[in-house]
Amino acid sequence: MKILRARRQAGFTLVEAVMVIVIVGVLAGIVAVFIRAPVLGYRDSVDRAEITDQADLALRRMARDVRLALPNSVRVSADGSAVELLQTRSGARYLDSDDGLAGAAVLSFDDPAQAVFTALAPPPSFSRVRKGDFVVVYNLGEGMGSANAYQLAATGVGACPTGGAATAAGNIACINADPASTTVAVNGANVPAMRITLAGNPFAYQDVALPSPQKRFQVVSGPVSLYCQARADGTLDLWRAWGYAIAAAQPVPPSDGQRALVATRLTRCGGLFSYSTAAAQRTGLLGINLELRGRYDSAPAIRLVHQVHVDNTP
Repeated sequence: MKILRARRQAGFTLVEAVMVIVIVGVLAGIVAVFIRAPVLGYRDSVDRAEITDQADLALRRMARDVRLALPNSVRVSADGSAVELLQTRSGARYLDSDDGLAGAAVLSFDDPAQAVFTALAPPPSFSRVRKGDFVVVYNLGEGMGSANAYQLAATGVGACPTGGAATAAGNIACINADPASTTVAVNGANVPAMRITLAGNPFAYQDVALPSPQKRFQVVSGPVSLYCQARADGTLDLWRAWGYAIAAAQPVPPSDGQRALVATRLTRCGGLFSYSTAAAQRTGLLGINLELRGRYDSAPAIRLVHQVHVDNTP
């Protein structure tokens, strides 16, 4: 007669399960200690790469704007948090009475009623010039009276181009019609040129005429500002503004127009733009000191310093 014995069932006790969990937790903690540092290092390196790319791209964009500035039009705010300039679209040589070309409209520095002149330029070079842009001749910058293009309102110009007739001296005039292509007879050959119509002639109102020695002029579309501004949470952003009116005093920030974000998470606003010396300002050597922080406090800030040169020969 066989005696049937109950087979003992295999398994884990609660104590064994708890011990396994504890051992696994200890091992996971040991592994985490060795993995944490490489993971954080990789995260910080990615963060540094992102802010370096952002800073480099921002510097390239700002340098492009500054290089397109009208001579002697780059001005920096008192704390260095903003810079403003008049951006050029085109430029050429104008005809005046000394050229002696019969039948060609010339830029007059004597007759305020003469508001049409001829520019020696091929039509493609004026393809971006439109009604509402401005002609500037011999800009010497701030503190130079009527040779300062920021003194547009002092010429009596209202809203350009509808009310842009100048009634006082200045070196900037509103274009109130799209430029038209034409030709000028020079030594028996027809030379391509552009016919420019102004709303008024402020150049002829100058007490002492200030023509360009090279008979050059520039066409500007209006002012452009680059400025630093704080958000409500304290984050510092770098903005680009355009499409607002030309003003004698530098607006920081401009109250109208359009704007676009250039960079974010700046460490400071002061000293962002500067001229190292008075000579640097005269020669148009603008310094840009851009410092950005990453998303994480453990990553160091990235600082890029750049100098941009503007040809200040008017």
